[in-house]
Amino acid sequence: MEKSVKIRVPATSANCGPGFDCLGVACTMYNELSLTLKKEPGVEIQVEGEGAENIPTDERNLAWRSIQMLLRRVKADDTFRGAFIRMKNGVPLSRGLGSSAAAIVGALKAANVALGNPYDRRGLLQIATDLEGHPDNVAPAIYGGFTVSLVQDGVPESFSFLPRISLKMIVAIPDFPLSTKAARDALPANVPMKDAVFNVGRAAMLVGALAKGNEMFLRHAFEDALHQPYRAKLIPGMYEVFDAAREAGALGAAMSGAGPCIIAYATEHAEAIGDAMVETFRRHEVEARAVVLGVEERGAYIVKE
Repeated sequence: MEKSVKIRVPATSANCGPGFDCLGVACTMYNELSLTLKKEPGVEIQVEGEGAENIPTDERNLAWRSIQMLLRRVKADDTFRGAFIRMKNGVPLSRGLGSSAAAIVGALKAANVALGNPYDRRGLLQIATDLEGHPDNVAPAIYGGFTVSLVQDGVPESFSFLPRISLKMIVAIPDFPLSTKAARDALPANVPMKDAVFNVGRAAMLVGALAKGNEMFLRHAFEDALHQPYRAKLIPGMYEVFDAAREAGALGAAMSGAGPCIIAYATEHAEAIGDAMVETFRRHEVEARAVVLGVEERGAYIVKE
């Protein structure tokens, strides 16, 4: 008997300012993926929502490739050679909100449930990291909350925690995409020692202040010297948007992942912060919209089996 599984997976924001490639947070914006594994070969994929017109619906589809990897690892690829996949996407593509991580994690979670959960979350993290290349987005999509991740000898390790602050994330979403490759290509091969020290201090301060619930120590904790200065040329008015968010009441602001979304962190004045960010983008001839998100406390979860 064929088994259908429906999974909801959150958007994620990586880096959180200074935590380049190691910090991430799950957000209350979602993709949904429904999966039915089939014994007959062939895949049928339906996509609606954000970026539907740009997502392949054949063998190239990232969700299907993720499912196939899991099937191979549990040696079930000869048993299940096809699938029906339905994707309902709320996470915009190529905006720095973890759309590829959501596709990967949603697909892996669905396939894992359909097969009787051969992997725990650490096992899924390994497969997702192998597919994505790094754990900063896939970890919060799996675990929820804020996550701190590292990779040791090819094995990712992540832990999650919830901030002891009632934190809101105001995301300004520009009307243009930015590929992760282009953002990566903007980075230098080496950085000055002073910039590395700058980020180590702020990343540690950020995690400590969130875990302890001390807003005072967040004043400079979202600042970064490793990646944002080099990517600023890709996002018109980026630093002015940061300034506008802080002036409107934000605790801090940063690029969301590789951009171009800008994310402000606040406990109040969310609407005013969003308006200020959108208006500042407009002054730089960029149309944007603002959404207010919370921290999603859990990662990908089953909606209906």
